[in-house]
Amino acid sequence: MDLGGRHGLLPAGLTAAGIDFEALAHVLANTCRWGGRTRRFYSVAQRAVVASEAIEALDGLRPEERRTLALRALLGDARIAWLGDAEAGGSTSARAAERHRRDGAVIDRAVLKAAGIDGAPRPEQDDLLRFVARMTDAAERRDLDGAGFGRDAGVAFPPLKRRIRPVEPGKAARLWLARLHALGGRPASGEAAGPATGNPTDHEEKNDVAHLARTQREETQHGTEPESQGCPRAA
Repeated sequence: MDLGGRHGLLPAGLTAAGIDFEALAHVLANTCRWGGRTRRFYSVAQRAVVASEAIEALDGLRPEERRTLALRALLGDARIAWLGDAEAGGSTSARAAERHRRDGAVIDRAVLKAAGIDGAPRPEQDDLLRFVARMTDAAERRDLDGAGFGRDAGVAFPPLKRRIRPVEPGKAARLWLARLHALGGRPASGEAAGPATGNPTDHEEKNDVAHLARTQREETQHGTEPESQGCPRAA
């Protein structure tokens, strides 16, 4: 598997031309969230798909903005393939944290450029990405027993309404690549790009995502609680 650090180059030497999305999907799908501190395997790749689909389901976004933000959410944890999961690593020195931040920024730029995205999101878009990431975290706390959190951690942020059911790594990799192609990211070698059909994550049902513009009239569905009430409209 070649993630682009060719010829022994460190992350600082990564370029968009060297990014192999098939390899990236494979590594993220075989990387368990929270350093494996969960009773069921739940991959970084699947989490990225969940967050990306939640972005795409939001109201109040223009089509191109929705697509690019969903693509950013899908690729937001790509740096983990090179640097590991900082959330799972415990405390680190300030020097190590700074190096992780610097290398991560290089990786982020290379991966996003390889997928056809240049530049940083606007402040309000960045806020929306963080908001949905926190909703995804809250859904994981609710649905994945022992998922890297203490037993009394609770749900401190409104979760996505959808329920999360972990899938095995091979399927997670395929879902991640299918999502990349559906959003117009550069296809992996030998793969044809095209729109995803049906329900790619196999665990999202219609209207089972937090639609932020309708939170005053959401109803409980499929045994979920309307915890997402009170969320603002997407900018």
